[in-house]
Amino acid sequence: MIDFENAAYAKLGPVNPADLQGEIAPLLVEGEQIHLAFRGMRDSVVFTNKRFIAINVQGMAGKKRDYTSLPYSKIQSWSIETAGAFDRDAELEMWFSGLGKVRLEFKGKVDIRQIGQLIGSFVL
Repeated sequence: MIDFENAAYAKLGPVNPADLQGEIAPLLVEGEQIHLAFRGMRDSVVFTNKRFIAINVQGMAGKKRDYTSLPYSKIQSWSIETAGAFDRDAELEMWFSGLGKVRLEFKGKVDIRQIGQLIGSFVL
């Protein structure tokens, strides 16, 4: 499993969910759809209607991948922080039962409120 405390899930930018559909499709259950997708230098995260999936690209060639699936039903709380004038990154923190905190940083142009609303619509 990915160590979210030390993982390089920083500076994620939005990507078209269709760009990750082929890679994620074998993991999705019936009725599950990708709502939002983001990519960093190598790693990606996907928000579906059922869970959050983190894709950690490993190794020099990048052929090995770790897929961590975290269902919304295990989220105990979450926090969003918008980008500011000097701190141009937005942040999302989610606390999962049995796992602890997952922290993600997004490029300033990401609508972090949309992500918070998406999580809320599936958790509350």
